[in-house]
Amino acid sequence: MRTKLIAGNWKMHGSKSFIETLMNGMTGQLNAAMKSDVLVCPPTIYIPLVKNLIGDKAIAVGGQDLSEQEQGAYTGEISGDMLKDNGCQYVIVGHSERRSLYCETDILVAHKTGKAIECGLTPILCVGETLEQREKGTTMQVVEQQLDAVIDTLGIDAFANIVVAYEPVWAIGTGVTASPDQAQEVHSAIRAHLRNKSAQVAESIKILYGGSMKAANAEELLAQPDIDGGLIGGASLKADEFIAICNIAG
Repeated sequence: MRTKLIAGNWKMHGSKSFIETLMNGMTGQLNAAMKSDVLVCPPTIYIPLVKNLIGDKAIAVGGQDLSEQEQGAYTGEISGDMLKDNGCQYVIVGHSERRSLYCETDILVAHKTGKAIECGLTPILCVGETLEQREKGTTMQVVEQQLDAVIDTLGIDAFANIVVAYEPVWAIGTGVTASPDQAQEVHSAIRAHLRNKSAQVAESIKILYGGSMKAANAEELLAQPDIDGGLIGGASLKADEFIAICNIAG
């Protein structure tokens, strides 16, 4: 049975004082008997601070992005080895904001995914459609193209070391959430697409939902058979809200 994973993507939010308050709230409420995995992805500069504040609590840390390069003259970039060296276990790749705001292509996302695996990190590979694409009925065409870029580049076996996050772009930061049925439909289709390549991979891979998940709707979403957790945005910046989602998952 797949263990649920609740991942908080803090995006470009935070300050030292804010993060200290947030993490003290999270660690103070974390249930040691919780059966879900918990992950936070702070801005890179705050990763050491977050690691220190976690202490011995069962919270993993991840990066929000990484370079497809190893090292060298790439001003402003962060390598997977640097994230690993600072205690990260995961890294988000291909988030819709990276794709739309910073023009990341499917093939670049595939290379970043491969680099994360090489560095010993678990990539959280984000896929999803825009509102225009959903209205055109091309949701799965778009999602499958994003998945296939990684499959064609790395091979299906690489997905044994990947977490997929389905994030409908129209539901990110808008307060609009895909209905449980809408989310399950795409999650099921993602698993079916992977099953065409490897039944073993399809059954074991975690597929998270990312798109305005919060405590109020988490139970219905997480009850769906192919939703294995959440990639949480705004709600991960509120300790009570985030831990409530973790408790629901666990």
